[in-house]
Amino acid sequence: MGSLQVSQRVALITGAAKGIGASIADVLAQQGMHVLIGDIDEMQARSKAEALTGAGRSASALQIDVGDPASVAAAFEVIDRQCGRCDIVVNNAGIAKTFPFVDFPLDSWQAHLAINLTGVLLCAQHGARRMMRERWGRIINIASVAGMRAVGAGRTGYGTSKAAVIGLTRQMAVELAEHGITANAVAPGPVDTPMTRVLHSPEFRQSYTDAIPMNRYGTPEEVAAAVAYLASDGAAYVTGIVIPVDGGFLASGAR
Repeated sequence: MGSLQVSQRVALITGAAKGIGASIADVLAQQGMHVLIGDIDEMQARSKAEALTGAGRSASALQIDVGDPASVAAAFEVIDRQCGRCDIVVNNAGIAKTFPFVDFPLDSWQAHLAINLTGVLLCAQHGARRMMRERWGRIINIASVAGMRAVGAGRTGYGTSKAAVIGLTRQMAVELAEHGITANAVAPGPVDTPMTRVLHSPEFRQSYTDAIPMNRYGTPEEVAAAVAYLASDGAAYVTGIVIPVDGGFLASGAR
């Protein structure tokens, strides 16, 4: 575990061993926070945490399966023992599988809801209880433009779960405001990550790029920058919103 200072803010990022989550961890660590690299893959989480501490940042690894309520509860017990606080929760962990709507498997549907939605609920609940003690907190949920409009075929589970995350974010914002806690969402458009390299065929990638005024996929660092703003003191009066980071995709019609 990196050297945690008494007054240092603690940020849990789920799914932080790689991709967007890893970039969020980089940015928050650079801002002086102690970052908890939460991931279902403990070895990858440890590797990421060690890379940050090797660069002089404050970080530690935390094994967490957000789709398992017992794992989430156990992870927050570890946070209590090691850190004594949790100031920021970034709900980034998620899955994305594509099937035609009429053939969408029930087990895949349930997995999307368990990980992408219920996992967000549980991590936010555990985090908010700890933030209430400090009367300061930030909950930032990684949604998607697929939760704001249908992005092609096959995304019944992913798109629906991300739309629900946006609704959940608004509910959190309303109920937690009196405790000094904000809740917001970031909705990335297509981002060049290991997951999209597998999920997006060359044909789909070209079609998606053609629909974006900036004519490119985003980077994990661009999503992380929006998260860093929402995690900051400067965003104290911003709650219940969704920030698309999408190169103009949602704004665009026919091109």
